Amino acid sequence: MKPLDNLINVEKAKLLHELFPQEIPALLEYTNNMCLTIQEDEQLIRNQWENGLLTIEAWLSFVEEVRNKISRYGKRLHTQSRLFADQLFDGYVALYMVHCMTLYTTIRKHNNPKFTLAIDLLFNP
Repeated sequence: MKPLDNLINVEKAKLLHELFPQEIPALLEYTNNMCLTIQEDEQLIRNQWENGLLTIEAWLSFVEEVRNKISRYGKRLHTQSRLFADQLFDGYVALYMVHCMTLYTTIRKHNNPKFTLAIDLLFNP
């Protein structure tokens, strides 16, 4: 296995899935619900957008892409670590997934502290 610093997001996501397969369905449900909420509140989010690194259009495209992939691949994302990683953590869409995972494990107290630590270890600089 490569050192952690040499892993790309796809490899980190595959590892996370393989270590915590029981956590993936709830994570994906949360992420899908986040997508729906963002799309429903799009105008409000547009009005409050202050991110200088990304345009709101780019962010909304990531949201749409993740939502479409969760819908398209469904439960296969729960059981196939390679599919999960390749579809949701390749390219810029990984920014949105890392955002969702961070919110999922920090905004509320997650019931599996090891999962929270793994996300922090793998995805937070």
